[in-house]
Amino acid sequence: MTRARLAVLGLLALLAAGIVAVWSLMGSATVTKETAFTIPAGASVSAVADKLEAEGLITSASGFVLQARIFGSDAPIQAGEFLLAPDMSQGDILASFQSGDVIRRFVTIPEGMPSILVWERLMAEELLDGEVPVPPEGSILPDTYAFERGQSRASLVEGMQAAMDKALAEEWAARAPGIAVDTMRDALVLASIVEKETGKASERRMVAGLYSNRVRAGMLLQADPTIIYPITKGKPLGRRIRQSEIAAVNGYNTYTRVGLPEGPITNPGRESIAAVLNPEKTGALFMVADGTGGHWFADTLEQHNANVAKWYAIRRERGEM
Repeated sequence: MTRARLAVLGLLALLAAGIVAVWSLMGSATVTKETAFTIPAGASVSAVADKLEAEGLITSASGFVLQARIFGSDAPIQAGEFLLAPDMSQGDILASFQSGDVIRRFVTIPEGMPSILVWERLMAEELLDGEVPVPPEGSILPDTYAFERGQSRASLVEGMQAAMDKALAEEWAARAPGIAVDTMRDALVLASIVEKETGKASERRMVAGLYSNRVRAGMLLQADPTIIYPITKGKPLGRRIRQSEIAAVNGYNTYTRVGLPEGPITNPGRESIAAVLNPEKTGALFMVADGTGGHWFADTLEQHNANVAKWYAIRRERGEM
């Protein structure tokens, strides 16, 4: 074997030994089960590596930093919570951190949930951070929202309110001509009544049409949920409404107040807002429960009284009267 060949082989051996040495210095991932790992905002690669080693997820912090410098991309590490899997290498972990593939959690605000219950739901979510006041009624768009561990409750509420502002503006722009409300605020208030008055999506436009007729005619709206709101702030009353409460004079009770209440009585969904801005064309002025979760509608008081009699008969059969 020539000296040149021997020299080449020697260099290759040294190179291989060097690669092995460097690779061994880099260490390895030791994730044994799915593990949530949080990176604080502004954390450096070395700080993240130290945290990984301290939590037993890699064998060497300095090795992780070395691998990041040699093999990692130029993308910065993102803040947030990441899910690490047992089959991930250190390179996979680094790529996940750089991609910003954070764990997303969700909170759902159902249609018609009043702000006091929205607040209670957010305050009960332990992965959110910070205090927040009860949002103004009607300012939250019911929907499902993603959030990250440690996100502030205030920022989540801001997103919910921005979504309501956007939805309301979009529906207002598509409103039908000649509707009963003159402003987006009034549309929101009336939509909150529609939301609370019917549990059937198919009825929303009809209920909106009925209340629109009453607004135009200057009639009392006589919506039961407006009696309850100043008593419970939208929470269930848990009993029948008292005669004294029906007769109460305040800014919400539409049995004693002509026109709309002074503000929304819940957070209406987009469909209820759309119903108010594109209501059913109807002559209906009255409605009463039909026993199925829906309502019978009537144009005249005579028709309404007949429907009320049918409803009372159903209640008597159920043993409710």
